[in-house]
Amino acid sequence: MKLRQPDADVTVFERNKADDTFGWGVVLSDDALENLTENDPESAAEIRRNFAYWDDIAVVHNGVRTVSGGHGFAGIGRKKMLLILQERARELGVNLQFETEVGPAADYQDDYDIVVACDGLNSSVRNEFAEHFKPNIDVRPCKFIWLGTHQKFDDAFTFVFENTKHGWVWIHAYQFDADTATVIVECSAETWDNWGFEDMSKEEIIRTCEEIFADHLGGHNLMSNADHLRGSAVWINFPRVLCEKWHHQNVVLLGDASATAHFSIGSGSRLAFDSAIALAELLTVEPSMERAFERYQDERRLDVLRLQSAARNSLEWFEEVERYLDMDPVQFNYSLLTRSQRISHENLRLRDPDWLKSAEKWFQERAGVPADAPVRVPMFAPYKLRDMTLENRIVVSPMAQYKAVNGCPTDWHLIHYGERAKGGAGMVYTEMTCVSAEGRITPGCPGLYAPEHEAAWTRLTDFVHNETRAKICCQIGHSGRKGSTQVGWEVMDAPLKEGNWDLVSASPLPWSPNNATPREITRAEMEAVKAEFVASAEMAERAGFDMIELHAAHGYLISSFISPKSNIREDEFGGSLENRLRYPLEVFKAMRDVWPAHKPMSVRISANDWIGDEGVTPEEAVEIAKAFSEAGADIIDVSAGQTSIDAKPVYGRMFQTPFSDRIRNEAGIATMAVGNIYEADHANSILMAGRADLICVGRPHLADPYWTLHEATRIGDRQAAWPLPYEAGRDQAWRLADRDAEVVRA
Repeated sequence: MKLRQPDADVTVFERNKADDTFGWGVVLSDDALENLTENDPESAAEIRRNFAYWDDIAVVHNGVRTVSGGHGFAGIGRKKMLLILQERARELGVNLQFETEVGPAADYQDDYDIVVACDGLNSSVRNEFAEHFKPNIDVRPCKFIWLGTHQKFDDAFTFVFENTKHGWVWIHAYQFDADTATVIVECSAETWDNWGFEDMSKEEIIRTCEEIFADHLGGHNLMSNADHLRGSAVWINFPRVLCEKWHHQNVVLLGDASATAHFSIGSGSRLAFDSAIALAELLTVEPSMERAFERYQDERRLDVLRLQSAARNSLEWFEEVERYLDMDPVQFNYSLLTRSQRISHENLRLRDPDWLKSAEKWFQERAGVPADAPVRVPMFAPYKLRDMTLENRIVVSPMAQYKAVNGCPTDWHLIHYGERAKGGAGMVYTEMTCVSAEGRITPGCPGLYAPEHEAAWTRLTDFVHNETRAKICCQIGHSGRKGSTQVGWEVMDAPLKEGNWDLVSASPLPWSPNNATPREITRAEMEAVKAEFVASAEMAERAGFDMIELHAAHGYLISSFISPKSNIREDEFGGSLENRLRYPLEVFKAMRDVWPAHKPMSVRISANDWIGDEGVTPEEAVEIAKAFSEAGADIIDVSAGQTSIDAKPVYGRMFQTPFSDRIRNEAGIATMAVGNIYEADHANSILMAGRADLICVGRPHLADPYWTLHEATRIGDRQAAWPLPYEAGRDQAWRLADRDAEVVRA
């Protein structure tokens, strides 16, 4: 502000002494420093002169130290940085008043044109005007303590995970000057309780942490500089803060007072620097304070939300880290590096191509690829379910076509599925194929309940098997209360204009106020419908499908039993999760009994109803997946939502993958990930991190039947098998892609 408006009178009130600080080191990225350099080159240059630089990340897990490079970090002591900024401020004429306790912000509003509240996580100003700022504060469960040491971690930003007698404890450690490193000790609340840290003195806490990490401290002590705190108060639960509004009258929030980013992505200081720069600039260029504040809030809030999204992914990974600690060190390291989703598979290749290639080789050898085979990205590793082996991990998701006639697939389906099978995916799904005419969603939905259906599907599977390397799976379901509706390009989920058929569901609850109310299905009808599922499974076998899937998601009949939002029965099929699963498991087991033992079977579930505790939660989804797995399911197709019109899904890239991750790594069950996965980088990151075993790609395959082959071409893979008549086109595509890559490198 003084650089932009030298005549401005700027006063800083600071409660502590000039050289007090209760943290250790600060990490700043290159882009944060570039922004500072553009706005105050002298401060930036002095900070750079005092940096400790490192390029590597080291992960110590199960006694194995894994190192990858190219990450480009820089650290500086918090106290040193504060002294640099203080000196620069004095030089520019800023009035610095230390050891000054301030009163309420309201006391300063008349004396100053602008009051900037940069008073941290527990901002008193934010609390003073909470009704205006409307803060959302989410206190996270893990416990952490900020310590220092003279042990050298100067070669890498280091993570160490130790399995103690009371649970896992881990550290984030990095050098910030020639003699000192930051050591953040973290653990779950359960482990913290088991150790009894709450009842320990500060000295006992530090001694215990030294004992836990003795093998990594080289005989050096851990140090605390929070001498004003006692006992368990030195431990912190991270509060995720975001305010709905960042200004009120002439008071404006800055830094952690307005928004926080978890320390595991090292962006707290960066957020504060960037916000301070933006606020000073806008107060200079905008015609009014109010307009400057509005732009400051709008522009900075968007950047903060992006960083907070990455920080949320990172902190949640650490909160759930115990689900990953049984992983091989290679996969565990990859999972840690990509936890925030800011670093992707190909970004890792830019950072450390040798390490990534070694990880890819590890992945494909675990998939059964010979050691001397060319190394390919994870999406092109084979995958086996029972006696079925997929050539790669890409699956064409079930996507309704609404082109069937009286339940019978037509030439549209032959061309549609045939093209996608030719397009390089390992497996192609049919859209939901219905067990009866009354079980259809729309009049355009296909079925497996008549001889002509079986014949048409046989023609299609014969084409797939004779002309492509793909496998084909039939998804079998019953529409329940979501049936008798218009096709997708008319009014989605709306009843037919005429000719509606009778609906049944777990309970007599309509899908929406505009839909017909279904009858509560009787026990006799449940038996009849189960028999229809069995008959469809038998038809699917005769038609030559490689795999079948029970559709138990998205609010259809089987799903309506599972979700408490749609199942309010008072008999043995309602109430507890065990009861709600009773009929779905009956249907699944009956299908599994007639489906050949050498062929796999999957189940699609909605792992989150997106309506809080009123519906299925991700935690409950783990139990649902376990139940189907124990009944014989080979893999769980993990979708979410579409079970209630009250759902409030949170969209984004790969937004449903965390549900797959949880089921796979908590329950040890193979999964398929779905949901806004649209490029090879997404697929490879998910697979390599162990978040799923197969990747379902839906809408991109509607736009491009050859998505798999085209993505292989784009990322430089030259091993993919194209249909023989298309090889001339393949060669041209490869040449053009190679030329474009050369242009980018140049």
